[in-house]
Amino acid sequence: MDSVVIDPPVLYPGTPVVLLSSANADGTTNLAPMSSAWVLGRTAVLGFGSTGHTFANLRERPDCVLNYPSAELWPAVERLAGLTGAPVVPEHKTGQFRTERDKFGAARLTPVPADLVAVDRAAECPLQVECRVTAVRHPGDPGLGIVEAEVLRVHVHPALAEPDLRHIRVAAWEPLFYVFRHYVGRGPELGRTFRATTSESAPLSSR
Repeated sequence: MDSVVIDPPVLYPGTPVVLLSSANADGTTNLAPMSSAWVLGRTAVLGFGSTGHTFANLRERPDCVLNYPSAELWPAVERLAGLTGAPVVPEHKTGQFRTERDKFGAARLTPVPADLVAVDRAAECPLQVECRVTAVRHPGDPGLGIVEAEVLRVHVHPALAEPDLRHIRVAAWEPLFYVFRHYVGRGPELGRTFRATTSESAPLSSR
């Protein structure tokens, strides 16, 4: 197949959206959308702009929660997109962002306490992962920051939990993806990798 060379302004081919809870200096919880997040084993790797409020929070206070919204929650995610928890809007965000301390209220989401970390979870998000930061670094670009965090506890809505309380019911999980700055849901299942640990993705009506 032929191809052409392009120079995209952003490279988000399709990653899950995360609403990340972090701790403000006054003990309240900041909630911010992000899409540069992935998990390997029990380690979450998160990418940020290094001048952002969330990165500053994680650098100073290690507790956080990765809240994974379902596709239907995209309006809540977008309500947070133009907000910052910083007391003063950074110069490069002036005109596009405004300061908002009550992020949960602005997003119309419900804060609930985490079990092991000192920040709130977003109750409406079907998958919530409590974490604690273990490393913060810059990948050669001072404008970027990478955070590594240990996964401590995973919460799911009951409809997502298999009876063994170890696996996610894939057919019930409708993640929200960020694709070149557009919100996209999942389509029908195409297949399973040989490493899948559940026998099948049974339709919802079978439970």
